[in-house]
Amino acid sequence: MVDNKNKQPELNIGLVGHIDHGKTTLLYQLTGVWSDKHSEELKRGITIKLGYADSLIRKCEKCGKFTTKPVCECGGKVSEIRYVSFVDAPGHEMLMATMLGGAAIIDAALLVIAANEPFPQPQTKEHLLALEAKGISQVIIVQNKLDLITKEEAKKQYDAVKKFIKGTIAENATIIPICAQQGINIGALLEAVTKLKIPEHDTISKPLFLIARSFDVNKPGTKPKDLSGGILGGSLKKGKLKIGDIIEIKPGLAKKKHDKTEYYAIKTKITGLRAGVNKLSEALPSGSLAIQTSLDPLLAKADSLAGCVAGLEGTLPELAYKIKIKINLFKEIVGAKAKEAIKIEQLKTNENLLLSVNTTTTVGLITSIHNNTTEIALKIPIVSFPGDRIGIARNYQGHWRLIGWGEIQ
Repeated sequence: MVDNKNKQPELNIGLVGHIDHGKTTLLYQLTGVWSDKHSEELKRGITIKLGYADSLIRKCEKCGKFTTKPVCECGGKVSEIRYVSFVDAPGHEMLMATMLGGAAIIDAALLVIAANEPFPQPQTKEHLLALEAKGISQVIIVQNKLDLITKEEAKKQYDAVKKFIKGTIAENATIIPICAQQGINIGALLEAVTKLKIPEHDTISKPLFLIARSFDVNKPGTKPKDLSGGILGGSLKKGKLKIGDIIEIKPGLAKKKHDKTEYYAIKTKITGLRAGVNKLSEALPSGSLAIQTSLDPLLAKADSLAGCVAGLEGTLPELAYKIKIKINLFKEIVGAKAKEAIKIEQLKTNENLLLSVNTTTTVGLITSIHNNTTEIALKIPIVSFPGDRIGIARNYQGHWRLIGWGEIQ
């Protein structure tokens, strides 16, 4: 049962899967929010940036159905069961780095597959591996668009899904058949979401906030005295934050100096905390969170601080320009359109890799390899935390393809 005193979502749940399989439509059915608000997204009909929306899941005391509405369709009274955040990640192959950034802040995932297309699609496989790379083991598989196929075709794909997920992190995943466009069987999916385990959160350690989005919320023409400071969106991974705290943002601002890029940490004050529509005086590591700051809003405009991390002043490690990671490579490249599986070759010194670290991406050059531990020099520095998982991608025919994951040593 939801604690009325707790105004924060208990879980961050990612919607992942191949492009145009219905993730954004499903998010609308689950939350009533259409997350594609960016002008280019509306024009192209795809998700480009991470979308966010919260949902309060309720259960009807009369008929037992699960809903997000304040009154059940049968007219029965509903009880609040679970408050969750949803993160809508892009499915397009060119936006894999954005998807990996989203995976860094989620606790569980809905893997959406279209029942009317051959299974598995390239990004279906790649997103499943991305969840493994980021250590996300709680997965619900959503078999969408059932209104476009026959019962026999749906059963055939269901069997194919069961066979495909055997031996993967999603081997024991529940498969929920739905039609997001028509809102059919959404209640069964909501019920499955309520059965996801809530992770244990560390509220004792120094706070660490992963920034996935940053905004300027001021409308053109706002008077200077009425301006709101820059907004940081993301997830508090550990610790607590409260209004009035002085936080530090790293890597922060990048400035060119004598043909060399230098990074400067940004310090600011927390002036507001919000989880969905709820205002908070103190935030815990649970669900999506928005932090209002005293920053010049121009510094936060257009996701300019996305990929940074924030913590209390003086508590974050120094920037790392070189890291050591323990490597775990997958067997083959997925997401590629080649007719045959492409075996992943071993890493080589002087090879460039794309690394997904928390909510940021950086390019790294392999400087040494010893057994399965690799030392990498970074083009863009990171705030490094031992034990963190890193997604590793290699350039293949002009595209970055996920080839494995590493653990920072």
